[in-house]
Amino acid sequence: MRNFSKPNNFHLLLVMICLFNILLLDGVVAQTQNTTNTAATPVNVGVVLDLDSLVGKIGLSCINMALSDFYATYPHYKTRVVLNTKDSKEDVVQAAAVALDLIRNVQVQAIIGPRSSMQANFVINMGNKSQVPIISFSATSPSLASLQSSYFFLAAHSASLQVKAISSIVQAFGWREVVPIYVDNLFGESIIPYLTDALQEINTYVPYLSVIPASATNDQIDKELYKLTTMQTRVFIVHMTISLGSKVLARAKQIGMMNEGFVWIMTDTMTTWWRSTEASTIDSFQGILGVRSYVPQSVKLENFKVQWKRKFQQDNPDTTINAELNVFGLWAYDATFALAMAIEKAGTANLRYNKTNISNSDATDLETLGISQNGPQLIQELSNTRFKGLSGDFHFVKGQLQYSVFEIVNVNGNGERNVGFWTSKNELVQKLDFTNTNTNSTSKPKLGPIIWPGDTILVPRGWEIATNGKKLKVGVPVKHGFTEFVDVEWDPIAKKAKSIKGYCIDVFNAVMDNMPYGVPYEYSPFATSEGEPAGSYNDLTDQVYHENYDAVVGDISIVANRSLFVEFTLPYTESGVTMVVPIRDNRQKNAWVFLKPLTWDLWVTSACFFVFIGFVVWLLEHRINEDFRGPPAYQVGTSLWFSLSTMVFAHRERVVSNLARFVVIIWCFVVLILTQSYTASLTSLLTVEQLQPITDINDIWKRKESVGYLNGSFVEGILLDRLKFDKSQLKIYNSPQELHELFTKGSANGGISAAFDEMPYIKLFLAKYCGKYTTVEPTFKTDGFGFVFPKGSPLEPDVSRAILNVTQSDKMEQIEKSWFKNEIACPGLDPSVSSHSLGLESFWGLFLIAGVASISALIIFAAVFLYEQRHALLQSCSETSMWRRVRIMSRIFDQKDLTSHTFKKSEARDANSSCSVHSVGVVGSSPNTNCPPSPSTSSMSNQTDPSDFVFYVEHGRISEHGNLSPNGTASPDIVPSPERSPIELANYRHGP
Repeated sequence: MRNFSKPNNFHLLLVMICLFNILLLDGVVAQTQNTTNTAATPVNVGVVLDLDSLVGKIGLSCINMALSDFYATYPHYKTRVVLNTKDSKEDVVQAAAVALDLIRNVQVQAIIGPRSSMQANFVINMGNKSQVPIISFSATSPSLASLQSSYFFLAAHSASLQVKAISSIVQAFGWREVVPIYVDNLFGESIIPYLTDALQEINTYVPYLSVIPASATNDQIDKELYKLTTMQTRVFIVHMTISLGSKVLARAKQIGMMNEGFVWIMTDTMTTWWRSTEASTIDSFQGILGVRSYVPQSVKLENFKVQWKRKFQQDNPDTTINAELNVFGLWAYDATFALAMAIEKAGTANLRYNKTNISNSDATDLETLGISQNGPQLIQELSNTRFKGLSGDFHFVKGQLQYSVFEIVNVNGNGERNVGFWTSKNELVQKLDFTNTNTNSTSKPKLGPIIWPGDTILVPRGWEIATNGKKLKVGVPVKHGFTEFVDVEWDPIAKKAKSIKGYCIDVFNAVMDNMPYGVPYEYSPFATSEGEPAGSYNDLTDQVYHENYDAVVGDISIVANRSLFVEFTLPYTESGVTMVVPIRDNRQKNAWVFLKPLTWDLWVTSACFFVFIGFVVWLLEHRINEDFRGPPAYQVGTSLWFSLSTMVFAHRERVVSNLARFVVIIWCFVVLILTQSYTASLTSLLTVEQLQPITDINDIWKRKESVGYLNGSFVEGILLDRLKFDKSQLKIYNSPQELHELFTKGSANGGISAAFDEMPYIKLFLAKYCGKYTTVEPTFKTDGFGFVFPKGSPLEPDVSRAILNVTQSDKMEQIEKSWFKNEIACPGLDPSVSSHSLGLESFWGLFLIAGVASISALIIFAAVFLYEQRHALLQSCSETSMWRRVRIMSRIFDQKDLTSHTFKKSEARDANSSCSVHSVGVVGSSPNTNCPPSPSTSSMSNQTDPSDFVFYVEHGRISEHGNLSPNGTASPDIVPSPERSPIELANYRHGP
């Protein structure tokens, strides 16, 4: 026994020693841990959440996990965040009360929360007063930013940031009307201004704002939804909490608003939380588009989702809701991580409150709040904190997270499909490509395939005819004139219209028939019970703005001031406002009317040129043409006769000189144009009616004469505002007949001198009174007649396209012929037919050509003549004066040019007939001979130098036998021949 007892004691001793070492080691470890914990400074942080809500539960679990992960990553940090969690119980007052308790009694350094925007509104003001940062990851109302508190940090994307993504979706599908449906509280209403502004930028109209109370019953919801079904709009944007939103969608499905043709778009809050709704309401979300903040996927995020799922189930074992981690939980995690880091960087030197010195015993709790000394340093560190969080890049800019990408999903079945993204750079894209920075792409944005409500892939038009059976109420004007455009036949007994017809009505009917879908409509005259017009055209278009009419059809002009309140289609008539004046028979009937076609300066210039051309032709033809020789009076008459006879091209004198022919050709061309212009102008004066003297609007204005305009027309504004006419100068008319009567009276007798109206009316008026009136300047630009629809009407684009189809087809021509068949045959009048006298300014170019041609011919002739007579000039005595030389050259010019071919032909004919020699100072041969040349003739022609001839011609002496003699006697054999011209016989005359 003893042998066995010793070993047992030994083993027992070893066991005791091991246990002692273990206990000692535990004590050392515990002491080490106590030493570490003692070195870390606890920092109180408040948490205000609705702990019974899903948002609160997910948020709180993510906050706890964030602190655990933070201090596991940074165990050496000297601060430790201690959470003080309070339940706000989904009540604004409770949230304010617990926040006040945390600040006053716990003296927290920051508060995470509260959950909703309504709760945050008061808590932010409290934090700003006590310098305690308020960090919310779920209060996304844009109105919170308006508080401009430097102590509020929104660790989420503001709801206003998503409106650009929503408007891009609306624009991509071409929807012209959208109705927002939102909850009636701060969260719902704060986004509406941003949303409507974004929709207006893309010309999308918001005809109605549907507001639903947060505590609305099913009956209240149904009443509002039924009201929406009576409207044309089928595109709805839902912005509310998930609890109320799922309820509204369930009621919408119940009354048939989830069928084909409807479009529903959810904002980020509902898109984020829709999966957490009850299974019975999931079916109400089918086909809906949703917009939410995009979270980039990462391995770290996937691992965290697994850990969070386990943690959430452990903390909430009794929950029956299928909770999924979403972006709000990630923002809670990142916000807590950022706060812990900022607290560490801010240090522990100022972890205290300064109490307010208020001695008044009646001071409230808010007035006695202390002020955190660590607040300014903490908000600075929060603003500088930046890291890569689970939700992406985490960084505060002016107290808010910055956004860059929104995800667009389509709900189908129990899940959702990503159909695209919206980025601030490229807007709508189907796939993200951060390398593409092209912001000017004109290609149509593409989204993935979308299954719309009603389980269809056809893109909804976005509007439908109201389901209450109401037809489109189309207003038409009632008028007593120009009924070709709109003619309303009134029944005074029934006090309603018997018939509504006219050009505008037929055009609208044709346009509606050309629409790609049927549109039921009915006409409603804008009239009193007696059938009189109920107002002006501006009043009629205002009825569309006030929703009394769905559209207006008639001769409604498209003008700027009307387009501010209503929408116009494309015009279906020509445009413009012009002035019309009467024309009268102002034809000249006096005896001197033939002088009117030309002005006096043109008459004088023409007369001078006739004389000048006659003189030029005489100079060029005198030495070589018998027709231009003879006594001086005869030559003058011949020259004038020749020149004037060119007017009728009846000149009989031959022109043999090439230079003269050139001049005559040019002059005949000038005369041709001049006579034709004269004839046309005289014809116009005698046969064409002339405009009235007043054709200038300034003359009418200065003379204070009256002008007319169509009753109810916008032209009145042009006359008063732009042309500055006095109201007393304006007279109205209702029909073409009344306008004609006003013109007949004249301004002096209570009528008018001119009228202003639009081109369609003017054309009809001119056609009715063909040849009596015409249009003149000025013309004011307008856009013609168009149909009127409410602002943002979805019908307007389709109607405009249908107008183009009708106006470019034969249908439009048929309509015009049916209403204006008797008028279109009248030819239009052109005010340019008014005749005026022709002036020199219209023909000076022709006279310049004729003058240059004539002077050029004279220069050439003079040069040739002087060159041929150069011996006479060179061999004359040096003592001969210039005047004497001129006389010598003039006498030589006066002689025939025997070298000309015209005289050579003449001599040959005379020699053959009478054997007479036509030469200066030479007697022919004896009649008994065969006309051989006389020896004296031969002798003289061979021996006399031309210079001697010139000298003796100057002295007028000739010798016997044909020899020149200084004594001035002539041979008796020299006898004047009757066939010789007086100029030739001048050789026989004695000098002075």
